[in-house]
Amino acid sequence: MKKLLVLVLFLGGIMVSAQKNIYEHKNFDDLSENHKVLAILPFLTNLDLKDEVSKNEVKQLEQKEGYVVQNALETYFSKRKRKKKFSVEFQNTKNTNAILSQHNITYENIDVYTIKQLSGILEVDGIISGNMDINILLSKGVPTEFSLMDYFRGDSNYGRIGIKISDGGSGKLLWKYEKKIDKKTGKNTYDLIDRMMKLAARKFPYDREKKKDRNKSRI
Repeated sequence: MKKLLVLVLFLGGIMVSAQKNIYEHKNFDDLSENHKVLAILPFLTNLDLKDEVSKNEVKQLEQKEGYVVQNALETYFSKRKRKKKFSVEFQNTKNTNAILSQHNITYENIDVYTIKQLSGILEVDGIISGNMDINILLSKGVPTEFSLMDYFRGDSNYGRIGIKISDGGSGKLLWKYEKKIDKKTGKNTYDLIDRMMKLAARKFPYDREKKKDRNKSRI
């Protein structure tokens, strides 16, 4: 019974923590009213490895990690979309990257374009983007062995990840979720995104159930 209580309190603490790290624009419903398709961009990554790696190799690894997160998000949304959980569609990331490439927009220069510019080029209603500051290659996996001493030494913290949704028409930030990355977050990128988004599911703005609750509160 005690173990069950501890588990419930632990999970409850995680849910509260997830909600505290979520921002949503007060006029989200009005700004997103006509949203039908969103594009997922590769995440901008800042990689700080302890190993001696050349600057050129670090840039290549940062790009790889950014695209892996893009793919992981698409996988998560695709699974949920099949269950009709969302009120919007998500542009195929291969199409997104191909269109960007056709306009000479690369991983290295994508940050100089505005949300409005990218939305217009991709012909979408909104953009999902994000940043990562990490000191480990998530795509290769995260050590899952738990040790209390790791927390005192700081060896369990691998960085942070932030996911943003912006309105294509106005360029305004609509929703943002930030999460610390550690040994409890997930064993790899796909596991990380899956767990992270499930924790934020009740707060994800395009969730059909959440929209129903919103509509009921307006009546």
